Amino acid sequence: MVLTENSDFIFRLKGVLEFFCQLGGSNEAHGQSSISKAFQALRSRISSESLVFMVCNSPILLWPNKTFHSSLESVREETPCRDIQQHIELEDGANRKSSKRRDKKDAGPILVNLKLLMEVTESEHSGALSLCRVTNKQQFVMMPLCMDCVIDAGGHDMLGSVCSGLVEALRAQLSDMEQTVLRYRKDRTLPVPQPFHFSLPASERLLTVIYPAGVTDDQLLSVREELHRKHDLPSDRPYFRRANAFHFPGEAYKDGYLRNPHTHLSAPSIEDGKLFVVRGVYSYHHYMQDRVDDNGWGCAYRSLQTICSWFQQQGYTERSVPTHKQIQQALVDVGDKEPSFLGSRQWIGSIEVQAVLNQLLGVNSKILFVSRGSELGSKGRELATHFQTEGTPIMIGGGVLAHTILGVAWSETSGQIRFLILDPHYTGGEDLQTITDKGCSGFICTSFSFKDSDRVLT
Repeated sequence: MVLTENSDFIFRLKGVLEFFCQLGGSNEAHGQSSISKAFQALRSRISSESLVFMVCNSPILLWPNKTFHSSLESVREETPCRDIQQHIELEDGANRKSSKRRDKKDAGPILVNLKLLMEVTESEHSGALSLCRVTNKQQFVMMPLCMDCVIDAGGHDMLGSVCSGLVEALRAQLSDMEQTVLRYRKDRTLPVPQPFHFSLPASERLLTVIYPAGVTDDQLLSVREELHRKHDLPSDRPYFRRANAFHFPGEAYKDGYLRNPHTHLSAPSIEDGKLFVVRGVYSYHHYMQDRVDDNGWGCAYRSLQTICSWFQQQGYTERSVPTHKQIQQALVDVGDKEPSFLGSRQWIGSIEVQAVLNQLLGVNSKILFVSRGSELGSKGRELATHFQTEGTPIMIGGGVLAHTILGVAWSETSGQIRFLILDPHYTGGEDLQTITDKGCSGFICTSFSFKDSDRVLT
């Protein structure tokens, strides 16, 4: 577990340890003992002088168990963590110390990545090899254990204490993996334990949980319920599904979509105003993605995809974001459209979006009607309440246009309001700077191009 609040650095250590176990006979107790001995052997290796930490993008190698030895003479046990920055190169070749000040919106702990290594050269004091002959039938199990440990530190904390903490975190994670393997093993088939980090609300903590690969989130329901009880979390919102795992800064998403581009914007200045925005993570879906040319007709499809991505990435569903074809098929299945609708370029609106959410995700929603876009400002209280209680993106449609509302800046006293809009009509690449510069994600007033008879889906 790592506490990130008010911390200057997060040190993340990743690497692979090879698990090797010999399972002989059919005795359950013997098999369990063999597994535990194999994990104990790994814990012993972690405590040996062969353990090495490599600071990524730097020339620094650290031997935490060898009376703290470093590959750089200037890096010692008492070196403050903040001094490590000058040795780490950024992607553009500059080091952290000489790079420009970070954006205030990106302020927070600096992530320092380390790689777990083990020396393979034996010392001259190693004991002699011994050989033994096994006559009975044995089963050997080998599997990679992907270690992933995190620990926080202040800028003045000594590097030696951080390394000691990481060694203890490795040992603890191996013990947690051992319990997971023993709990979910089936005869001689062992599950691969996988670590996940979760950010808990209010406390800003990262909690590491070990889940067995191949076991679905639904099958882990009892485990997640116990975690909710242990950490006093409500049961109406998922926190420990794999989709809820913490995403570290700079870590790329495999699907290529941008996440939460609105977090890079500045909030508008409204007297006595408060900001109410989407809670959680969503992906930005817009025209021309996924090799689909939907320019001019697919804006509501894209807004719907953004909403579906929110439910997926908050862990409410394991279903992937629906494609245009799947959206059209869902509308045919519920009887809203004729079969000829499949494969067409016909646009959809709020009513169709509502039907698809219910059909594919089982999500209920409601529609707010306004006679013209300028009247949307009167819905400030309802929208603010929605973002406070539900936190999902909102689709707004009028005529043949659709947009996604991500939040409102609203003054209860004056009624002044500005809407945080995500524009699905963008046709460019996934470049954050271009998207924010073009206003594809930004705050606008109520007088922008909404058409008459607007519908707001919440």
